[in-house]
Amino acid sequence: MTNTRVALVTGGTRGIGEAIARRLVGEGFAVFISGRTEESTRGALARFAKEGLAIGGFAADARSEEEQQRLVESVAREGGRLDVLVNNAGVGHFAPVDRLDPEKFREVVETNLFGPFYAIRHAAPLMKKTGGGFVVNIASLASVNPFAGGCAYNASKFGLLGFSEAAMLDLRHDGIRMATVLPGSVATEFGHSRGDAAWMLAPEDVAEAVADLVRFPGRAIASRIDLRPSRPPKK
Repeated sequence: MTNTRVALVTGGTRGIGEAIARRLVGEGFAVFISGRTEESTRGALARFAKEGLAIGGFAADARSEEEQQRLVESVAREGGRLDVLVNNAGVGHFAPVDRLDPEKFREVVETNLFGPFYAIRHAAPLMKKTGGGFVVNIASLASVNPFAGGCAYNASKFGLLGFSEAAMLDLRHDGIRMATVLPGSVATEFGHSRGDAAWMLAPEDVAEAVADLVRFPGRAIASRIDLRPSRPPKK
C-alpha cells in the first residue's frame, strides 16, 4: 500500500472544489475529484493536466448511493487508500416555499445532505482499515442563518451541520476526524458572483481552511469553522 496520502474532493470540477483540489496537491496529496457528469469531469481533468497537476477523477452523482460507493471504491483502488474525503458537491434552488418545485427541493436535499452521507458511509470502513482519516464537509453560513427563498438550501445545510456533528461523535474513536466549514459569500459561479465581488471570500480561502484542518495535530479536532468575509458591505 502506498504511503502517499490520498484525498477525494467531490464537486471538484469548479469553484470551491477545484480550489480545494489544487490546494491539497500542494500539501502533497494524491488528489481525485468527482463531477456530476462525464463531460464536466473530463473538462476539469484536462485543465489540471495542462497545468501539470496529476489529479485523477471520476463522474459520480451525489444523489446516488451506488455511484458514491463506486466513486469511493475507485479512488481507494487507484490511490491504494483514502485518507481525506472532502464533501463539497452542492446545488441550490431558491424560491419562496409555495413556489418551489418539489423536484428541485428534492434535488437540493439529496445532493447536499444525502450525498455526504453516502460518501462517508462507504469511506469510513476504508479509513478504519488504514488507521483513520479526515472528513471535511463544506456547509455554509446558511447552515445557521435562514433567509427568505432559501427553504431548500437552508434545510439541506442545517441538516448537513447536524449530521456532521453527530457523525463526528460516531467516528472519532475510530481515528476518523470530521470538520464542517461554513463559508459566507464566496465569489463563484454558484450564484454569488453578481456585481462587485471584491469583498467576498475567494474559493482559495475555503481551500486554505481545508488545508489547515487536515494539518491539525491528530490529538485535536477543529470540528467547525465559520468563514466570513472580513469586510462585507455595510448595511
